[in-house]
Amino acid sequence: MRPTKTLRTALSALLVAGLCTAAGLVPASAADNSASSGAAEAPASGALLSAMQRDFGLTKSQAEARIAAEKTATAVEGKARKAAGSSYGGSWIDSETSRLTVALADTSKASAVRATGASVKLVEHTAKELDATKARIDKLKAPQGVASWRVDPKTSRVVVEVVSAKKSDNDVRSFLAKARKTGPVTVGETAHTPTTFAAGTVGGDPYYTGNVRCSIGFSVYGGFVTAGHCSVPGPAVYGWDRSYIGNFQGSTFPGNDYAWVNVGSGWWTVPVVLGWGQVSDQLVRGSNEAPIGASICRSGSTTHWRCGNLLAKNETVNYSQGAVYGMTKTSVCAEGGDSGGSFISGDQAQGVTSGGWGNCSSGGETWYQPVNPILNRYGLTLHTA
Repeated sequence: MRPTKTLRTALSALLVAGLCTAAGLVPASAADNSASSGAAEAPASGALLSAMQRDFGLTKSQAEARIAAEKTATAVEGKARKAAGSSYGGSWIDSETSRLTVALADTSKASAVRATGASVKLVEHTAKELDATKARIDKLKAPQGVASWRVDPKTSRVVVEVVSAKKSDNDVRSFLAKARKTGPVTVGETAHTPTTFAAGTVGGDPYYTGNVRCSIGFSVYGGFVTAGHCSVPGPAVYGWDRSYIGNFQGSTFPGNDYAWVNVGSGWWTVPVVLGWGQVSDQLVRGSNEAPIGASICRSGSTTHWRCGNLLAKNETVNYSQGAVYGMTKTSVCAEGGDSGGSFISGDQAQGVTSGGWGNCSSGGETWYQPVNPILNRYGLTLHTA
């Protein structure tokens, strides 16, 4: 925001994430863990706790306990994965116990993994084997009747989801026959076709480029990251007040769904995700990746604060514009104009909104592009508190 505006307006203009509107899926992003040194920190900001109480039907104490348990599970995950070694088959937070569960393809590593504080589930395939199977499927050209495919550590399979109305199409059946030859594959069905969440120019706290409105993801030093489907490199970007912010410096879509915009002309960056007046604004303190099963919230210029669960990682989403790889799937709803917006777990940035299905009235699911690959691709540094 320009220096002559209030800080609140600056946060609205520079830190709020959202989806762009377009017919198709929406892209997404991720987070880090550098805690600020200062007074003792609450388990999460009031913004996150309030949103979790609303969207999960929890009391404040239940929300605090859930966040604390998930923070512990996130810290355990790296140690458990190291202890598992080549036997690692994936991990997730158990919905009943809130503990991290680690899949193992070799019982000899079970004691070492349990010593880290994680539970153990024996599975047939390692994560390396499942990732290799998915990579082989990624090389196939998918018809529009195939919605997505992902590694599922709980079942130790790669799950290929097809649109129910298209499951009998010859192209879909041919794709599935080829996919089954790549390794341990199971087929699921969905009634929904993924779409992006870009939007035409409307009011709110967005950024604009051409006739598209999207939302800011996370501040980085020198600019902000957002969704790649919002623009190709080069075009000018304008803020909520239509004043010039900067230009798209890099953008990739499909394949990936990420972009970054430089900030200048009197605008600045701050490590905050907006609560839109529904909840207090959320500070960003890092980008540590949350496990499957973790609580996660999203901020966007259309539907504002929404929360849900992290459902899957490393999912390939087959948009009408082409496949996007390495996406994370959530139960959080989104709508047009939310594209590019922030996904955050606790105070850790997770990713930028990419696409999904449904809306925030009847429900839906959304994918995000993890944030750390965006930072690595463009050599950017997340702006943290």
